[in-house]
Amino acid sequence: MQSGMSATPGTAGCEVIGIDHIYVAVSDLARAEAFYDKVFGVLGFRRKHFALAGEPHVQYFNRHFGYVLRPARSSALHDPYTPGLHHLCLRVATAAEVEYAASRLQLLGIAASTARVYPEYAADYVATFFTDPDGLRLEITNFRLERRERHDHWDSLADTTLTTLPPGPESSA
Repeated sequence: MQSGMSATPGTAGCEVIGIDHIYVAVSDLARAEAFYDKVFGVLGFRRKHFALAGEPHVQYFNRHFGYVLRPARSSALHDPYTPGLHHLCLRVATAAEVEYAASRLQLLGIAASTARVYPEYAADYVATFFTDPDGLRLEITNFRLERRERHDHWDSLADTTLTTLPPGPESSA
């Protein structure tokens, strides 16, 4: 095994620990930047501009992941019910933070829904929903109990590890 890698028995030898970045193609970079400046400003992100292959990009980032805007190469708006991304949900720590974000976004002119409990998802699922200028559906929700328990007690949960891969070379002895 390579230095720095750790494998948990019964796994493929690596674990995804987060989403590093998400790239979103937008029809109007300036309009999208004005929208996302508000959204990610409320959520405490930072912003930087850069060019890749001669095309301008805008990156929003916090200490956990990046969200990058790039110019689209077609003018079709996003449709959440065609194959591809349906929506993106961002998680904050508490229900109070969801309520804060929803009210701040509304004050900034973004048509965010009022934050409320969605018991059909979970008894403590609090969320707000809104859409970006190209039709990408966005959500902000709280770090609810089921997700916290999954995070905090991962090793003691019932094993539901996917076993679609053949055993690795370390399993043959």
